[in-house]
Amino acid sequence: MKKWVNIAVKLGMIALFFLIIFLMSCSHSEHTTFRSTGFLDKSNLSHTDYVNVYKVIDGDTFWVKNKKGKNLKIRLIGIDAPEDRSAFKKKKHPFGKVSKGYLDSLIHDQEIRLEYDIDSLDRFGRTLAYAYLDDTFINEALIKYGYAVLMTIPPNVRYVSQFIEGQNYARSNQLGLWKLYENPVFD
Repeated sequence: MKKWVNIAVKLGMIALFFLIIFLMSCSHSEHTTFRSTGFLDKSNLSHTDYVNVYKVIDGDTFWVKNKKGKNLKIRLIGIDAPEDRSAFKKKKHPFGKVSKGYLDSLIHDQEIRLEYDIDSLDRFGRTLAYAYLDDTFINEALIKYGYAVLMTIPPNVRYVSQFIEGQNYARSNQLGLWKLYENPVFD
């Protein structure tokens, strides 16, 4: 019996060793590939920034010009909107034009306020942000009215509870995507 206990302990130690190695490699990979630790310190961005929107790409991505005249591609945090065209590995979705049209009607040619979270860049180099037009929290509005769905990617989870409430509201009232689909999923 003692022999089996020793073998189990050794196997447990080996498994723990490989788990630690795996977690360390995942952490390192995520840090170097996807995370922008210290982005706000290294850039000249404050925690918030006022910008002018000049082009809406789709229901969760748009181009802005900041006060220094620099163009930035913005990806809204915490949401996923359907694509209005096929690009990369994402396929065009029938509701994509509606989602893009809603965002375009809200922010095109408007000055908005961007708020940044922990990670400020995604793996494609887009600036990740929460966006506000006056008192309208744009990320939340897109979810609440069914133009996008919740998509949380840690560590940017500051408003996840609001987004969950918004999605529950859209689902229970069958708004936007929820009128067409029981569980909207985009490829």
